[in-house]
Amino acid sequence: MSNSADSPGTESSPAARPRRLRPVRALTAGIFALAGLLFFVSFDTAKGTNIRTDASLLKLSDLIHERSRKNAELDESNGALRKDIEALAERDDGSTEAEDARLAALEKRAGTQKLKGEAITVTLNDAPPDATAKLPGYPEPQPDYLVIHQQDLQAVVNAMWQGGAEGIQVMDQRLISTSAVRCVGNTLILQGRVYSPPYTITAVGDPEKLRKALASSPAIQNYMVYVNVYGLGWKVEDEGTTTLPGYSGTVDLHYAEPVD
Repeated sequence: MSNSADSPGTESSPAARPRRLRPVRALTAGIFALAGLLFFVSFDTAKGTNIRTDASLLKLSDLIHERSRKNAELDESNGALRKDIEALAERDDGSTEAEDARLAALEKRAGTQKLKGEAITVTLNDAPPDATAKLPGYPEPQPDYLVIHQQDLQAVVNAMWQGGAEGIQVMDQRLISTSAVRCVGNTLILQGRVYSPPYTITAVGDPEKLRKALASSPAIQNYMVYVNVYGLGWKVEDEGTTTLPGYSGTVDLHYAEPVD
């Protein structure tokens, strides 16, 4: 009988057997390989910077505030040019006194001229971040409960118009027929400019009628629940005789067009 290791019926020596990788070892090797890949991707993404505090992530916010600042400068420049044009037109425009009076009335209604009269101001503000329910029976606040929303600002503006306001100013801007009060996150975007709370809304009109309109608004009544329970800011003040600035921005309408 042959004593060859390759003969049938004989066992191969341990050194001659092919070595098999155990499943546990294979899994461990795979995990280390995946971890190495993740570290490489993280390094390549960060490029040597701290991803959590990288200033590049703030570029969008910086861009918005820079654009807001430029829009404010353009509004001021546009207002100065408008005054120059009006001064030139008043020299000799060939119009009659009746036509001039009609134009002045239209400009007043359009909000492009200064408006002086009795006024009230409403101030809205976010609640403290650590606010809790002040009254029994109400749940602890969600983050959404503690900030001013677009509908809150719109409710105040709409109530003031319904109360007979002759003109309204939100923050430092006069509202006109094409003005849109919009909020993105916890900031207000009005006519191309960005504002943070507290928000002030001033209306020229009969103070008593304006206050009654605010008190009778269902939307504001709902807001007052959050004021009383969670501490949202709400203040109404008489301003006495106040002069609102005229609107100085563009009055062109912008709208979407279908793509051909």
